[in-house]
Amino acid sequence: MLLVRDVVTAANHYRDALGFTYERFWGEPPDFVILKRDGLHLMLTLAPRGTAIVPHWQVKSGMWNVYFWVNDVDALFAEFQQRGAKIDYGLGNKPYGVREFGVQDLDGYDLGFGQVR
Repeated sequence: MLLVRDVVTAANHYRDALGFTYERFWGEPPDFVILKRDGLHLMLTLAPRGTAIVPHWQVKSGMWNVYFWVNDVDALFAEFQQRGAKIDYGLGNKPYGVREFGVQDLDGYDLGFGQVR
């Protein structure tokens, strides 16, 4: 679960830039949503007003907030580029045996997507 500044805006960004879907929002005004894509789920909830959102990479360099294991990382990378996602770091083979890339969302969170080589 990620804390976000605006649940609707964040959910729509995940839909448009990353291909996630959602069925509904909870709360009035909306304060929670469950995003889905290819069997992956991610929950977003509204951060309390005045709360600082601090992505992990701001605390420890290179740290993701979320990491997804995927089946075709190359195709996903191409799709995200076409959708205009903010690519945090490009597609590449890592020394730990994973081909991966990262994106950054509207709240500054880094999301990694990887496939075992």
